[in-house]
Amino acid sequence: MLRRLYDWTMDLAARPYALWALFAVAFVESSFFPIPPDVLIIPMVLAARPEWFRIALVATAGSVLGALLGYWIGAAFMDTLGNQILAAYGKEGDFADLAARFDEMGVWAVLIAGLTPFPFKVITIFSGAVQLNIAVFVMACIVSRAARFLIVAWLLWRFGAPIRDFIERRLGIIFTLFMVALIGGFYLVKYL
Repeated sequence: MLRRLYDWTMDLAARPYALWALFAVAFVESSFFPIPPDVLIIPMVLAARPEWFRIALVATAGSVLGALLGYWIGAAFMDTLGNQILAAYGKEGDFADLAARFDEMGVWAVLIAGLTPFPFKVITIFSGAVQLNIAVFVMACIVSRAARFLIVAWLLWRFGAPIRDFIERRLGIIFTLFMVALIGGFYLVKYL
């Protein structure tokens, strides 16, 4: 099933309405869809490199608005729809533990999930379920999603097709390591 979704998403990148498709995929990915917008961003930027910034902004706008849908799912439907979506990603057992820690690290969770391969929709739903401050939530979504999509699009614009394999295989790991180093640095400054 995931392979068919991936192929369908890749086919969208070649269509004349690709920017609208990118917006839609970014929107639904932030709340329930399993395929990240990167699979559209990569072929779209490679096909129209001068449009890299516009493509990244469309993905960011769709993702942030979709994150608000995820937030709303968590806030309004956690007991029904939210739990079903979290169960599909194997995260339903993590809710109580994460909710207890979310007050002190909620912004970091949104930033980390927005930059790394962690399913962003899980954090958007959790954010709504625990009523994370909506303004803080939106700002964290804008910062993390813009950074992720702008970096991917810029790398493709700057280096073209040779960077594609690196992005598809290794960029998620690099974002994850960067966030671990960043949080580790803050931890060291605070506690040492």
